Amino acid sequence: MPNPTANADDLQHPPEQHEVLAWLRDYANGRQQGAKRLVQYYLPRLHRLAYRLLGDAGEAEDVCQEVFMKLWQLAPRWQADAALGTWLHQVALNASRDRLRKRRDLSMEAHDWEVLTDRSPAVDPERSAQHAETQDWLDRAMAALPQRQREALLLCHDQGLNQREAAAVMDIEIGALESLLSRARQSLRQAAKRRESQHEP
Repeated sequence: MPNPTANADDLQHPPEQHEVLAWLRDYANGRQQGAKRLVQYYLPRLHRLAYRLLGDAGEAEDVCQEVFMKLWQLAPRWQADAALGTWLHQVALNASRDRLRKRRDLSMEAHDWEVLTDRSPAVDPERSAQHAETQDWLDRAMAALPQRQREALLLCHDQGLNQREAAAVMDIEIGALESLLSRARQSLRQAAKRRESQHEP
């Protein structure tokens, strides 16, 4: 499978539906050009989602392979009015959940929840210790959230899905998604207040 971070700079903006369908036809028929663009656009996003949920790059790659294998099997019968991006995120989310369920015999600490944000080397070599400390705190605060709240935040704020799309991925009503987001944000605000009080002289 291609490198999930490779050469997607020209595909940052969401494609039009007709473009996605053209890519999908190429993917189904083994034509390289459209298939390559489909993978280049969606693979980094799906890998990022799975990685932040699982905290393991190898498992995230396995999730992506599973997603694209299912897509390859389904592509010839794809309905033109179906939202491909929503479906791909849903399959990736469910595959990640399956892997998390297999870790039930482990403690929460052993689930590697702390890797929720990109820990690739910083572009700025003089990244401040304060920023690193804040990032580490945010990782721990996100890790402390219930799984569904964490998923909602990642889909809306990390993956950039709108609420309708995120609700479809999670197979819940928009009102339920809004409730998850509200509770998650409230928990993070409370955690931030506790952190500030601990740093007061």
